[in-house]
Amino acid sequence: MKQLIVNADDFGLTENVNRGILDAHREGIVTSTTLLANGWAFEGAAAASKRFPRLGIGVHLNLTEGMAVADPSHIRTLVDRAGRLHMTPARLWAGIATGQVRLSDIEFELRAQIKKVIRAGIRPAHFDGHKHVHVLPPVSEVVLRLAHEFHIPAVRCPMEQNAHASGPLRNRRLSKISTLKQYLVSRAVSGLAKGFRKKLEQRGLLSATHFYGLSQTGFLDASAIRTILESLPSGTSELMCHPGYRDVELERTGTRLLTQREIEIHGLTATSVMNLVVAGGIRLCNYRDTVELTQRMSAAA
Repeated sequence: MKQLIVNADDFGLTENVNRGILDAHREGIVTSTTLLANGWAFEGAAAASKRFPRLGIGVHLNLTEGMAVADPSHIRTLVDRAGRLHMTPARLWAGIATGQVRLSDIEFELRAQIKKVIRAGIRPAHFDGHKHVHVLPPVSEVVLRLAHEFHIPAVRCPMEQNAHASGPLRNRRLSKISTLKQYLVSRAVSGLAKGFRKKLEQRGLLSATHFYGLSQTGFLDASAIRTILESLPSGTSELMCHPGYRDVELERTGTRLLTQREIEIHGLTATSVMNLVVAGGIRLCNYRDTVELTQRMSAAA
């Protein structure tokens, strides 16, 4: 059986990102999303999620952008003077290695983000990380502890296979520099995720067996989605995406994904994509569905 979780990252980033994600869920193949606790439009996303019970909700753990959720005075090594999360993943990792960033500060902030989502009346089905910070070796242990503390049964493992990661590099229409850069990012993240998968298995936490969308970040369109669907293996897969509508508010966030988010909406709702899901016998699901199915299979064994 082929199962596919289509997860839209950055829910809560802006109101028009929220709208784009919900449109891609209602009219397309998006089945899941992860909520930014410190997003500008968090309240709107939390309220809107109640109207779409089939949309799985997780927490998009964020250590690199926006205002901290926790009191900045309690996480001084993680924020700037204005109380903002400001480090790139590489700088964050280096800061941890040199002792300039305390893991206790990271845990304090991530716990505050999770609690904020739960206080909004949402029972998260899974965790993932903004810019994949959750697979950084020092951070991953914190995330695993928090998953057990809050009874979160699943965590994304962004380990992308080589055969699919090279896809954008073969598209001559795309910028060679930007596609090469994203490919190298995908290799680095996938390398870290390989070790992370072993930790998930040891802790009894679920993740999708196959992962897509990492090397295609910034280049995901209907054609790329069809290519993924045509070669989707048996088992459970996750496709990461970033749908949304571009506006001034989105531009102010500093994200590099602007017009690309609208391209993704068109791809995720394309008739050709929907038809391929049906023709391929692909079951669209979310992490909550996957956990429930795993539990039923275990009980029956």
